[in-house]
Amino acid sequence: MKELIQKLYKENHLEENEILDLLNNINKEDTEDIISKALDTKERVYGKKVFMRGLIEFTNYCKNNCVYCGIRALNRNADRYRLTLEEIMEAAEEGYRLGYRTYVLQGGEDDYFIDDRVVEIINSIKSKFPMCAITLSIGEKSYESYKRFYEAGADRYLLRHEIASKELYDKLHPNMSFENRINCLYNLKEIGYQVGAGFMVGLPGARNEYYAKDLCFIKELKPHMVGIGPFIPQKDTPLGKESKGTLETTILMLALTRLLLPEVLLPATTALGTINPLGREMGLKAGANVVMPNLSPRSVREKYALYDNKICTGDEAAHCRGCIERRINSAGFEVDMGRGDNITWERIK
Repeated sequence: MKELIQKLYKENHLEENEILDLLNNINKEDTEDIISKALDTKERVYGKKVFMRGLIEFTNYCKNNCVYCGIRALNRNADRYRLTLEEIMEAAEEGYRLGYRTYVLQGGEDDYFIDDRVVEIINSIKSKFPMCAITLSIGEKSYESYKRFYEAGADRYLLRHEIASKELYDKLHPNMSFENRINCLYNLKEIGYQVGAGFMVGLPGARNEYYAKDLCFIKELKPHMVGIGPFIPQKDTPLGKESKGTLETTILMLALTRLLLPEVLLPATTALGTINPLGREMGLKAGANVVMPNLSPRSVREKYALYDNKICTGDEAAHCRGCIERRINSAGFEVDMGRGDNITWERIK
């Protein structure tokens, strides 16, 4: 295993069979070595910076029925909400006052938010805060819709591919298309976005073969961002009684992703902090370099329940930012409140 790990560290590449061999035979010492090399790689590229993004979860309506998701259309127990443009702008203004220069607008695939409404939101934020970056995370759209959002001023788009196995993807996403999901990611790259892909760790049925495919897919796609988090069950979904993904495997996937894509922006997710109180700090020490404190109004935070026991649902935005900043500093890193663009994108833009 040491030869494979050294090859990955030096060349930032392994074949799929080599990744699978590594995953099937890894031990504790190997894992610690990978995590150490991932941290070294991150600090060589980005130093000790951790970029902060202000998250605005503006709708929990969704037309899809992903079997693991608490805001799926068939969940009659979900307490639905949509933020108004005024509420979104209030959250953005509070975020700007607190120093955020990137907003992440996240929501379900809500047909109420037609293209014109999304463009209005983008225009409103950009006209007031022209130097801030906007990341959209609102699911699958047409090429034309993505282009409209980009031309209106959206900078980044996060669309996790969830799992690179068509067989398992189709089981988990009724009436959705694996091929369309992948096509959307390539459309976003073609248009010019900083693109985020990513996958979930610990989904029922997932095996090392699937993780090897996930890692090879992101190496092939070369996204600017990769979101990786553990599966956490939500009680009102078909997978509500399944076991959650493990901290150890999630941390390993973060570290391997950093070694495969040294310049990637890699979040330490809220889900990671939900399965372990020190999960986000452990993620940062394994190569992650982004955190996304919540700017959404307190009144709706618990309603954006993708999974159960989500942390930081009751904090004010200022408290949330201060708490996370202290934890980042205590872990040995420094907060960067700038736009925090991907280095590769900055170099070629």
